[in-house]
Amino acid sequence: MSGPQPGSPIASLWRDTTSTVSDFASLSSDKTVDVAIIGGGYTGLTAAHRLAERGVHAIVVDANPIGWGASGRNGGVVSAKFRLSFPSIAQAHGMPVATAMHRLCHDSVDEVEALIQDYGLESARFTRCGNLRCAHTAKALDAITEEAHWMRREMGDDSMRCLSAGEVAEETGSQAFKGGVLGLGVGTLHPLDYVRGLAAGLNQRHGEIVFERTPATSIRRLDNGVHITTPGGEIKARQVILATNAYSDITPVSAAIKTRLVPFRSSIIATNPLPEALQNYLLVKDRSYGETRRMMRWFRKVDGRIVFGGRGAFGKRDSQAAFDSLQSAMVSLFPALVDIGIAYRWSGHVGMTLDALPHVGRFDDRVCYAAGYNGAGVAMSTLLGRFAADYAMGESPDLALLATERLKAVPFYPLREVGIRLVAGYYQFLDAIGR
Repeated sequence: MSGPQPGSPIASLWRDTTSTVSDFASLSSDKTVDVAIIGGGYTGLTAAHRLAERGVHAIVVDANPIGWGASGRNGGVVSAKFRLSFPSIAQAHGMPVATAMHRLCHDSVDEVEALIQDYGLESARFTRCGNLRCAHTAKALDAITEEAHWMRREMGDDSMRCLSAGEVAEETGSQAFKGGVLGLGVGTLHPLDYVRGLAAGLNQRHGEIVFERTPATSIRRLDNGVHITTPGGEIKARQVILATNAYSDITPVSAAIKTRLVPFRSSIIATNPLPEALQNYLLVKDRSYGETRRMMRWFRKVDGRIVFGGRGAFGKRDSQAAFDSLQSAMVSLFPALVDIGIAYRWSGHVGMTLDALPHVGRFDDRVCYAAGYNGAGVAMSTLLGRFAADYAMGESPDLALLATERLKAVPFYPLREVGIRLVAGYYQFLDAIGR
């Protein structure tokens, strides 16, 4: 099975359940603006929103239809976390930094909710339903339970609840877990309707400023800004924001991001609608759920279907083996799904960084960016798009460990795929032996 080519539709549950349409124009004339934004996902669109709020003339161009990339393919989990735990951040960098990072996480979820309310995006179906981390071993349960206690004790965060194995089994319908930790205040949404709704809302409020199927093919410096070439027109701007994240290999203009990220393929399957008996038995709280394995698998229920995703699909294209592996993992957790067919299979790239954190800032005096969400980008990309806009306006927000100087180039970049396979294989081995 070959992967989708740029511009081709992405078959997914989200595409077949969307309430919005992709009817954005391509750029067909020259433009002169204050800020040009390359990439029309959550990052680029929220940057445009922030700039428009502050009276700055901006334009957004995307090489593909709005929602073609990660913003339209992800699992729709709105989380307040980094891949690094807050205790590990505090140990390495001190409590003030950990506190600032914690605040940024929760600000990111608030930003999603505020934007959805501002633009009236009911079709995005955002709800703060909570997320349950399910421990696959007793050791993992001890670790996440201690983290929850630490968060309450050291940071005053009482949004976590520790659940027993019986409580987790009652809620999920799975006997595979040793217990879990429920995080409140986070949620889920329909990712494609969120990104398309933002784009449509921006055009309705500010005129036609979002353009799809408009690849930026080159950037050159001018005395007072930049000149961007697209097939349909030239753009002159004082500043440019690169918002291409894991899809920074489509054109050469995003090379500075491309060489600082490791794209990791993440795959998702969605079942046929469940019969009523299973509807009342599996995932009865309709939250999002995740495992504690290093190669994490996550799941949620959407419109009566189980949506199940995870890392570990290798290469640039889809493979039936990766989807079969996901289905086997799903059935191992939920044996009752053994005879339930799979209706949808799709995948996309996650942008991983060397320090496991996203970053935002400047590459130089003309070029700003935000990227590297490490698989938890719905909320964080929304927030960092806003901060990228602030950078483009000449400001320097206080972003703790997310500042740009920490985004390092990937060493031996041409060998990254070999490295991905080695690391992922090692993680899979550790998961298999319960380490």
